[in-house]
Amino acid sequence: MRLPEISKTIQVPDGVEVNVEKRRVTVKGVKGTLTRDFSYVPVSLEAGGDKTVRIWAEWPRKKEASLVGTVNSHIQNMITGVEKGFLYKLKIVFSHFPISVKVQDKIVLIENFTGERRSRKAKIVGDVKVKVESEDITVEGINLEDVSQTAANIEQATKVKKKDPRVFLDGIYVYERKEGIE
Repeated sequence: MRLPEISKTIQVPDGVEVNVEKRRVTVKGVKGTLTRDFSYVPVSLEAGGDKTVRIWAEWPRKKEASLVGTVNSHIQNMITGVEKGFLYKLKIVFSHFPISVKVQDKIVLIENFTGERRSRKAKIVGDVKVKVESEDITVEGINLEDVSQTAANIEQATKVKKKDPRVFLDGIYVYERKEGIE
């Protein structure tokens, strides 16, 4: 059974400004500005004058109905990002060979991983700050997708291949995710 309409409404907090033009959403806040284009999504968007954003689909099929919730979550994450920011913490773990990590431009260099001579590289996505402090790496920024993809790139760069993963537990692992940049 198809419903005539599925809609969700987002309350925009004080200090955050949301602008919608032809399915292009711009969110401005204390930490910065994020813009995202939803023109490929078959849902309708509008920003109300009373600090609300409405997302809806008329006579939606299953896919359009689920996309209403997806777009809602993306806009919520944009609002949280410009208001508080996102922070991922990773731990450098080694037992056999000491791993050294350096940040150069938009690349994280992981040296001496399991005694390898060539350094492994992980790409830093978007406008994300990566800091290395002894055994910890912090990845922070206002765009959740960029922050989480950068953390995943670092974690995947230290994936152990051709060895028993139960014995060789060396690597860099995410151990904390939170809202709010310190």
